[in-house]
Amino acid sequence: MTAQQPLLGFGLPVAGRWATPGALVHVARRAEALGWASLWTFQRTLWPADGRLGPAHRSVLDPVVALALAAGHTGRVGLGTATLCAPFTAPALMAKQLASLDVVSGGRLTAGVGMGWLPEEHEAAGVPMERRGARFEEYLRCLVALWTEDPVEFAGEFYTVPRSHLGPPPVQRPHPPILVGAAAEPALRRAGRLAQGWIASSTHDPTRLSSDVAVVRAGAEQAGRDPDALRVLVRVVPDLVDTDPGPGRRPFHGTREQLLDDVGVLGAHGATEVLLDLNLSPAVGTLDVEEQAALDRAEALLEALAPGSP
Repeated sequence: MTAQQPLLGFGLPVAGRWATPGALVHVARRAEALGWASLWTFQRTLWPADGRLGPAHRSVLDPVVALALAAGHTGRVGLGTATLCAPFTAPALMAKQLASLDVVSGGRLTAGVGMGWLPEEHEAAGVPMERRGARFEEYLRCLVALWTEDPVEFAGEFYTVPRSHLGPPPVQRPHPPILVGAAAEPALRRAGRLAQGWIASSTHDPTRLSSDVAVVRAGAEQAGRDPDALRVLVRVVPDLVDTDPGPGRRPFHGTREQLLDDVGVLGAHGATEVLLDLNLSPAVGTLDVEEQAALDRAEALLEALAPGSP
């Protein structure tokens, strides 16, 4: 595997007060004009009343609705979810929804999915926490079948699809790329075995990136798949500043040059794409931050790290 400079993706305004139609369209158009590779959303169905999740999760737009709006105002930039909690939606419904999004966007969708971890969301969705791994693995197989078989028929332990047709099919063939959000070793291997890549969360330990990428690649090799074809998306929460923070600087807190160096380090450890997501920043993605203040930060970051900018 040869290290390369990762492609840059940007988090669309979906969390907090800047998650408005105007801000979302503005950011989508601006990112495309500046040459960013992709735009991303994430899913948060519920915010537990005890407040144990961070404030960026308090108010979050539906990820597919937000991408559909962005799709209607752009023409080239990639669109992705990082991530959808797949088991909360029946596979046939998700297959229909995402195939439709791939159609209306002209084949620009990347389906980032995970199995969910928040007990309250599982309870509200009517999905048990038990045997999440087995359920999710079958879900992925069912989703691919729905996108690639016509007619499709699927009979598993958790999911059943009677012999049927699902149309229209997605534009991308055999299907939109699937990336799996995961952290535990069995889930990392599953990403390599069954998906087109892996998504590392914003809380992922960067010192583990190389070893975790190796696990994903090993899963692909064991399944007879090409590990070099895998995508590795790493989500980070950037903090762009004008001056060097000095000794003890944490990754992705620094000047433009320092942030670009940090992107390069992730590439050297196996990342093929880096998602810079201001939604998870306390200075942007909360209900306490005014929309214009959040947009100002986003605009500065979009321009500073625009591909090809001097």
